[in-house]
Amino acid sequence: MKLRNKHSLTFTIYDEILVDVGAKTERDETRQRDDMQVSPSHFLLAWTVSAATLLSPALTSSSDTPNLCQLREEFNLTGMHQDGDVIIGGLFEINLFTVFPMLSFRTKPDQPWCYKSDLEGFKMAQTMAFAINEINQNPNLLSNISLGYSIYDNCVKLGVAFRAALALISGTQKTLSSSDCREGLPPVLGIVGDSVSTHSIAISSVAGLFHVPMVSYFATCSCLSDRQRYPSFFRTIPSDAFQVRAMIQILKHFKWTWVGLIYSNDDYGRHAAQSFHKDITTFGGCVAFSEMLPKDNDIVEIRKIMRVIRESTSRVIVVFSTKSYLLPLMDEVAQQNVIRQWIASEAWSSSPLFLTPRMLPFLKGTLGITIRRGEIDGLREFLLSVRPDNDSKNNMVRRFWQEMFSCRFDPEEALAVAEGKVCTGQEDLSKADMAYSDVSDLRPSYNVYKAVYALAHSLHNLLSCVPGQGPFKGNSCASLHDMQPWQLTHYLQDVNFSTGFGDQVSFDKTGDALAIYDIFNWHGMPDGTMKARTVGVVDESQPTENVFHLDEGNLSWNFEFNKPPRSVCSEPCPPGTRKATRKGLPVCCFDCLHCADGEISNTTDAIECVKCPVEFWSSLKKDRCVPKEVEFLSYEEALGISLTTVSIFGACVSAVVLAIFVHHRHTPVVRANNSELSFLILLSLKLCFLCALLFIGQPRTWTCQLRHAAFGISFVLCVSSILVKTMVVIAVFKASRPEGQGAMKWFGAAQQRGTIFILTSLQVAICVIWLSTASPTPHKNTHYQSSKIVFECAVGSVAGFATLLGYIGLLAAISFLLAFLARNLPDNFNEAKFITFSMLIFCAVWIAFVPAYVSSPGKYADVVEIFAILASSFGLLIAIFAPKCYIILLHPERNTKKALMSRGS
Repeated sequence: MKLRNKHSLTFTIYDEILVDVGAKTERDETRQRDDMQVSPSHFLLAWTVSAATLLSPALTSSSDTPNLCQLREEFNLTGMHQDGDVIIGGLFEINLFTVFPMLSFRTKPDQPWCYKSDLEGFKMAQTMAFAINEINQNPNLLSNISLGYSIYDNCVKLGVAFRAALALISGTQKTLSSSDCREGLPPVLGIVGDSVSTHSIAISSVAGLFHVPMVSYFATCSCLSDRQRYPSFFRTIPSDAFQVRAMIQILKHFKWTWVGLIYSNDDYGRHAAQSFHKDITTFGGCVAFSEMLPKDNDIVEIRKIMRVIRESTSRVIVVFSTKSYLLPLMDEVAQQNVIRQWIASEAWSSSPLFLTPRMLPFLKGTLGITIRRGEIDGLREFLLSVRPDNDSKNNMVRRFWQEMFSCRFDPEEALAVAEGKVCTGQEDLSKADMAYSDVSDLRPSYNVYKAVYALAHSLHNLLSCVPGQGPFKGNSCASLHDMQPWQLTHYLQDVNFSTGFGDQVSFDKTGDALAIYDIFNWHGMPDGTMKARTVGVVDESQPTENVFHLDEGNLSWNFEFNKPPRSVCSEPCPPGTRKATRKGLPVCCFDCLHCADGEISNTTDAIECVKCPVEFWSSLKKDRCVPKEVEFLSYEEALGISLTTVSIFGACVSAVVLAIFVHHRHTPVVRANNSELSFLILLSLKLCFLCALLFIGQPRTWTCQLRHAAFGISFVLCVSSILVKTMVVIAVFKASRPEGQGAMKWFGAAQQRGTIFILTSLQVAICVIWLSTASPTPHKNTHYQSSKIVFECAVGSVAGFATLLGYIGLLAAISFLLAFLARNLPDNFNEAKFITFSMLIFCAVWIAFVPAYVSSPGKYADVVEIFAILASSFGLLIAIFAPKCYIILLHPERNTKKALMSRGS
């Protein structure tokens, strides 16, 4: 809308109309996302789109000549042109440095100018010219039309690149008729370029307004794959998303997990760094430091980055940067004599600026990702045939020529410079810098070649359209005289052809080319120079197992023994340990903690230790599970041997005493002490000694069931015999008195045997009930000691075991009480004293047994029980029978009735 005020000042107001609510929502979401992370390129986009809207068309109607369109502004650009029916534009880095004039705005500002030619950039521009000439001579491709080109220098600066892009889109003719403004072909149908991602973002945003397809040969920012923002952008080089994955493959191969990151302060560097931070974690790697190169080559910032590099423990540094940003840092690396393993991005991995003898001691062994190599027949002859002319539109060749041969075409200008040489235009390029004519390792130039042919094949397909079968509205086709860039974009999306070198060229739905990279390694040569050699390939079009290939035998390193460096924050944790991250540090920095007992880790860098199964335990190194040691009281161990020996010894002593008593059964000492009961007591003691053997050895079902039953019955037989013996002693004493004459009739031999049988039968009944309801069974106990399996006999029923012991204790207590009451009988009946002492020992042993048994783990509970059996058995044997054996064997003169009677008196 235009408004005019009273001073005749015209305003132009633009309105943004949202098509629907969905568009508004999408815009709001985009703004919120951009508010969170806004890069300079986003501001740049806004400016460039606005500028394009205001400046386009650059040709405007003149008030003085209403039937003519007049060019609004003519830029001072370095370029190269060739006429043709269809023009293709090109943007290349011909000069590396730009001088911007001071702006006072009191006079019309001067335009920037560029200097310091880049041979590689000029070679790429000539490769585009060669490809177009080759296409024009090809009868099978665009046979009826000729291609022309308009190539401009971007000077590695966005301001210059944007000026060149506007010149391509709007054209450079100063005046056109009004009909030409509205009809005919646009100045260019497609653009080859730009090489810088930031430039491509800005230019493709403007070119997209006019639907001009743009095929870049070197812009790799993954952000350019966004079809919503850049619908007409294509490229013959893979995006940074793939480049990052390729670098991750290298890091993973050499197990470099602690890596420094340096990137340029532009869209290329920032997006690549963002992808690298994300992808490096997929294989457990970490970024040791992340530094951004300054735009203005500030030496203070450069030295700050160098200080970070020197202080970091990382030996490997990944660099995403163009050569112009990186050059000051590498100069400082050489000055400070810093040696690291460098991983180069494709933007500088093959740059001759760093392949110099000066950088050899510091950059030798560098590994780099580089774009696909190709071969172009006839290119070298074309490069050597280039000659300058006087056409002002072809000043690119003249400037290149002057710098190549250090001469000037203007004699007055030649006098002003030190060399003072005048260019003739006939100098021999074959004797100049060989880097210009070297076509043995074409990489960016090969991408330019493919980009030109992609546009040419698309144009060929467009012009081969059959009327009525076209892809456009009404099945129409485009014609040579009125075709538009957006129509070429349609065919470019589906282009598919093969180059003479055998590579297939096509684009996916995001405009990206097939993902394939070569791997470079910088070798030191005998003459002191440095050369980049191909040592591998990363090709994502191959099966997973063949994506990465590296010829390690041809690698060169800059470290001792010509071996790759180690770059880890922490050494790998060996099997038997686990990783424990250090607080405040990345996950690659960790401590190795030994696995706990019963846990193992059998892999390197295990995150957690795994618990062994129940019947297994960790080895000493904690790297495997081994069967737990099964522990039980064995006959082979010293304790088992000792207890077995004591048990057998006790049984033998009992047998010897029994034999002595049997042999001397008619002597007064034996007869006076109830020989039958004595024989029964000795027999039961022998069984008690022998039942201790059932507690030794590996538990089995029958031994578990028999051990407690045999122990309980044997001791009841023994104690009940002692109890009856005590009662007989008391009965005999009472029978010796008038009031107790009938006492002995109740304690005859039959009554004694019956009492013992009844008392023992009760214990047998207890055992039968216990074994039939909750029988003791072998049990592998893992609770006493985690590292061992305690093989024991589970009692089955604690109540049954307690009843068995309680019954024995009850009989022992009664015996002790009766014997204690009869302790003062005359000496000829002193049996009561020995019984009292024996019962005292027996009760003391078994009272102490209960807490000791409960608190003893594993096999030691069996040891306590055996000790109680042996101790109480020896106590009974010694206390009751030792005095009698002493008289029988050592003092037979006392073993007479007279001696016993006299003692009694």
